[in-house]
Amino acid sequence: MKKIGIKIVFFYVLFFFVATSCVGTKINKPKIILTDIPSEIENLDNEKSSNVPTLFELSTQGNKWVDSVYNAMNLDERLGQLFMVAAYSNKDTVHFNAIDKLIKENKIGGLIFFQGGPVRQANLTNRFQSKSKIPLFIGNDAEWGLNMRLDSTYRYPWNMTLGAIQDMKLIEKVGAQMGEQSKRLGIQFNFAPVLDINTNPRNPIIGFRSFGEDKYKVTERAIALMKGVQSQGIFSTGKHFPGHGDTETDSHKGLPTINFSKERLDKVEFYPYKKMFHEGLSSVMVGHLNVPSLELRPNFPSSISYNVVTNILQKELGFKGLIFTDALNMKGISSFNIPSEINFEAFMAGNDILLFPENVPLAIEKFKLAYSTNLITEERLVFSVKKILKFKYKAGLNSFKPIVTSNLYNELNSPENETLSYELYENAITVLKNTTLVLPIKNLESQKIAYVKIGDDTNDSFVSTLKKYADITVISDTNLDSLQMKLKPFTTVIVGYHKSDVAFKNSDLKSDELFKINYLAKNNNVILDIFAKPYSLLPITNFDDIEGLVVSYQNSDIAQIVSAELIFGAIEAKGKLPVSINTNFKVNDGLTTEKLNRLGFTTPENVGMNSAILSQIDALAQKAISAKMAPGIQVLVARNGKVIYQKSFGYHTYDSTLKVKDSDIYDVASLTKILATLPNVMLQYDQQKINLETTLGDMSPIFKNTNKQDIHFKELLSHYAGLVAGIPFYKATMDKSKFPSEKYFRRVSEEQFSKQLGDSLFVRNDFHDTIMKMIIKSKLSLKKEYKYSDLTFMILKDYLENTTGKKLDDLIQENFYHSLGMNNSTFNPLRKFDKNRIPPTEIDTYFRHQILQGYVNDLSAALEGGVSGHAGIFSNAMDVAKMMELYLQKGNYGNHQYFSEKTFNDFNTCYFCAAGNRRGVGFDKPQLGAEGPTCGCASMTSFGHTGFTGTMAWADPETQIVYVFLSNRTFPLATENKLSKENIREDIQEVIYNAIIK
Repeated sequence: MKKIGIKIVFFYVLFFFVATSCVGTKINKPKIILTDIPSEIENLDNEKSSNVPTLFELSTQGNKWVDSVYNAMNLDERLGQLFMVAAYSNKDTVHFNAIDKLIKENKIGGLIFFQGGPVRQANLTNRFQSKSKIPLFIGNDAEWGLNMRLDSTYRYPWNMTLGAIQDMKLIEKVGAQMGEQSKRLGIQFNFAPVLDINTNPRNPIIGFRSFGEDKYKVTERAIALMKGVQSQGIFSTGKHFPGHGDTETDSHKGLPTINFSKERLDKVEFYPYKKMFHEGLSSVMVGHLNVPSLELRPNFPSSISYNVVTNILQKELGFKGLIFTDALNMKGISSFNIPSEINFEAFMAGNDILLFPENVPLAIEKFKLAYSTNLITEERLVFSVKKILKFKYKAGLNSFKPIVTSNLYNELNSPENETLSYELYENAITVLKNTTLVLPIKNLESQKIAYVKIGDDTNDSFVSTLKKYADITVISDTNLDSLQMKLKPFTTVIVGYHKSDVAFKNSDLKSDELFKINYLAKNNNVILDIFAKPYSLLPITNFDDIEGLVVSYQNSDIAQIVSAELIFGAIEAKGKLPVSINTNFKVNDGLTTEKLNRLGFTTPENVGMNSAILSQIDALAQKAISAKMAPGIQVLVARNGKVIYQKSFGYHTYDSTLKVKDSDIYDVASLTKILATLPNVMLQYDQQKINLETTLGDMSPIFKNTNKQDIHFKELLSHYAGLVAGIPFYKATMDKSKFPSEKYFRRVSEEQFSKQLGDSLFVRNDFHDTIMKMIIKSKLSLKKEYKYSDLTFMILKDYLENTTGKKLDDLIQENFYHSLGMNNSTFNPLRKFDKNRIPPTEIDTYFRHQILQGYVNDLSAALEGGVSGHAGIFSNAMDVAKMMELYLQKGNYGNHQYFSEKTFNDFNTCYFCAAGNRRGVGFDKPQLGAEGPTCGCASMTSFGHTGFTGTMAWADPETQIVYVFLSNRTFPLATENKLSKENIREDIQEVIYNAIIK
């Protein structure tokens, strides 16, 4: 060894002389290190290895290519292969030209791309590859996907989030998608996964990048991710050897110290590497770490330690793949010596590729000098360069093809990305406390729920999704006492802790935030939901006052949506904690929660639908608006209990001042029949108070001894009773000038005139009696044939109110809406909602002579004070979908059985189809011939209804599809129904069925 040391000293003196003579720039005096390494690396192929034997073997043809390329190279080209230079697609031509020069003059072997965009990077890759005699390696840090470095690409959840997932197939799918995207962008190396076991919560640089603190769980997930990546022909790189998990220093800023014995390192930190070598890991990145138990020289970085890189990684652990240094510009190494020395030391330590080297031209001069003095032997050079060439051959770079940039953005951002992310968060989000089974929230009818935000990041998706399940009041006040006063009426307070989802941003609880959480928990029934790294819980020392504790890991939109689903039971909790939180919670803690059959949210692909085809709905909706068939539209599609499409189009009116929102409520017209009246009638049927053969005379005594007394219930609800289609009740209330008569109306509310049907217009309270008398006296057809009639449901309203002693608007709220969470559905919405949430229905020029906004459009229902059995409900698409899902689940929603399966089946039967009547009992059904309410593609078991104002709600048990269409097509005038003539609703339904993946 003495001779080697003398040789190295001589080399450094010689190189220093040459470098200062040849280089015009000033060079600091190098720190001379007597590196205790041999001048060549032994042939490690003869060492025992736990690698999969075939991983690094080539075919005869491949070996011939490697040998021929190597033999044709000059020394500059061989040395250039060792350098992988940093490139940025967001920089200017000066940078691009500098890379060109390195390729042409220094023959570099690869590029690691950092910040930029995918199309720009693809164009630069093509440019640089075209200038390189030997195709370049292209690498990228893509720990959570390309988005770690590139804009306009998809970001997958952090490794810490994946660490909570128990299904390894999902993590393998993440790797496969990452690999597929890397391949599309011409990348061969993904510098992932991170194998660091994060046993130190204060680790400033690893943390969320780790799968957790348990070596077995980290390894299991790293293997799954690696398998996915490498299944796409992309090389995975495990990092940061020998282990960066228990440090408190960022190696980008300094040299972290790992004070563990070699035995401990072998048992814990090395564990994932050993297992992954056996599973076929392609490459390893060596970190810049001070590990005294592995390297005797004080503060000597592991990345340039022969003992670490060669003796341990290659000999002891038997790794045969490519070995990369971590970036050589990082302070953990760059402050150790001048760049050219670092590059040389890293190579002599046993690394194959020098990542992010600085001053490559000078480094190559140093390498050439070392080669000329035999400090770098030909055998050493062959060992790394041929290994590099083997990997280039395996990557297909022997026949490189330029990246096709057309459609690149769309392919990198395909719907499959979000589809997988929904699955990931559904499996990751973790429940740590569930005192008195506060989760999921049940019995909505007895709940009063508030939401309080803590943190400085967005919460829009969380709050909007919570509001789709229940009436949520957002409460805020900077004064805690005032805040608590506001919270007093509430039974449950959901506290959301929202911190930035930007990588490396601090998510720690501030002292005032911690105090606020403790205060709220002590004084309220609190569900705390953490949209941040689980370590943010560390400052909370006592969780006794927190009833429900949910860790959602990140503050992404999907995390917020899925977390709201979990709180209300649309999904069950599956996640397990990947790290411990003080002594309160241990690794693998995580409670399961009950799944309630409430509507959830996901992407179309997760329920077997094609989102690209489904997006055609957008064009049809815009077509309707552009052609003035309706000023605004809401469309919702659900399948298998999951909402997969919910969009709002257009404006409240054609003046385009107020955009339609998902939360806006429409006059749904005849959908009232199946949203309000029919469910209450079904309850009566379920309680055996009526049956299919019950006569109208028995149901309502007022019909005894009339021409309608013998109408059977089944006939009545199938529109097969011979009733007239309708009666223009309003005509009898008009004066000679065709305005509302003072006999029936008042301009201000009075004791006997309190039912409002418009601005400054009130009808007499007993007008319902007049309506019923007119119905009783109306003609009845003796011929048995189908004739749609609104009178059926006006009769049923009268029946329900007389039988139960309650008004229909109270009945529907008590029996259904409160417990279903249909908080946006009501008769007479102006009593509850702001007018700006209600698109106007019509400019009435024939009776009320005003804009109808918040007042029912149907005049017969208006004369009932806005509450009738056939019309009057205002709702939004989400609420309508809940009722349709209840029907689809045959009377069950939220694990509450409202009526029996038999009752639903009886009502969803077409009893008179043989006679040409398609109707079920209360439900409309698909057409029997060419024309009807559907696209003709829905099954015959499907059911629903349409409405005069341009509405439709339809459900299909065979495909498990719910479709809701709401509009105000009657605005400003209802005279021409272009929406119906153009079959917009039906065409949208056809798109939905076409989107089913066969």
